[in-house]
Amino acid sequence: MSQAPDPTLPASGGALPALTVKLCAPRGFCAGVDRAIQIVELALEKYGRPVYVRHEIVHNRFVVDGLKAKGAVFVEELDEIPDADRGRPVIFSAHGVPKAVPEDARLRNMFYLDATCPLVSKVHKEAEIHFRRDREILLIGHAGHPEVIGTMGQLPAGSVTLIETEADARAYRPKSGRQLAFITQTTLSVDDTRSIVDVLKQRFPDIVAPHKEDICYATTNRQEAVKAVAPSVDAMIVVGAPNSSNSQRLREVAERAGCPKAVLLQRAAEIDWTDFDGIGSLGLTAGASAPETLVEEIIAAFAHRFDVTVETVRTADETIAFNLPRELRGTADAPGAAAAE
Repeated sequence: MSQAPDPTLPASGGALPALTVKLCAPRGFCAGVDRAIQIVELALEKYGRPVYVRHEIVHNRFVVDGLKAKGAVFVEELDEIPDADRGRPVIFSAHGVPKAVPEDARLRNMFYLDATCPLVSKVHKEAEIHFRRDREILLIGHAGHPEVIGTMGQLPAGSVTLIETEADARAYRPKSGRQLAFITQTTLSVDDTRSIVDVLKQRFPDIVAPHKEDICYATTNRQEAVKAVAPSVDAMIVVGAPNSSNSQRLREVAERAGCPKAVLLQRAAEIDWTDFDGIGSLGLTAGASAPETLVEEIIAAFAHRFDVTVETVRTADETIAFNLPRELRGTADAPGAAAAE
């Protein structure tokens, strides 16, 4: 029995409409994500399967499924690991974890590897310094995000107040006469965060800011590339997961930069072709946890329906890399350390 033709495909024999795909660069994996994935892969190589991972190592289903196929087992909490496997390695995700998690692992006599991005660890250290100096700490971020949970969990409950919006910044009332300080989630919108910080600095001129901006280089670079492309295309696709903060911010940045249609997709199979009727140009980027193969998959899908020309729009070069945990450095050549101070 012959299969019915796909009504979204052009009629056979007709010329394909021209489409210019403007490919944002940088895009995709950042150094912290690359390091986290490498930690899982090298742990499997060194210790064999299974290796347990607490929470998604990065927010991308394609990456997680690929690591599952190699022998990684993902859990949300340590008590999900069977007693018989307590001696197996457990890895903490790139987003970071509250201090209570490694302490719990030690109490259970578990061997763990920490894949927290060094730029997230930098924010953790800032929080601890502010706490030691008896400052009242504000964290700019999104409630419920694993990175925010991990950062707030570095200190005793109630030590950090979450600020999500400009309205929160305007409404905030200091709890004491102590000096204020702020830190931020690493994957926020640069422009939104600047607006929130401006409100805080206007209200509290003596508030202590990070020595170096907490929003990571990769988040900033990917947003700048989107800003360069978005005003000149008919639509924009951000490849990334719905629970990926940096990917969601890229979609928002594209819309604010003037792109008429910006969508977040995990895979080519999610494309709603009615969103792209009549377009002549398409912007394409990927969040920091999305592999390049998914970008290529999107381009291939469009090439079935359009005569595609790909142009790369590069706004920055990235050479940063981070050291692996000491336990894995003999397993493979470790990348050079370039973590921000």
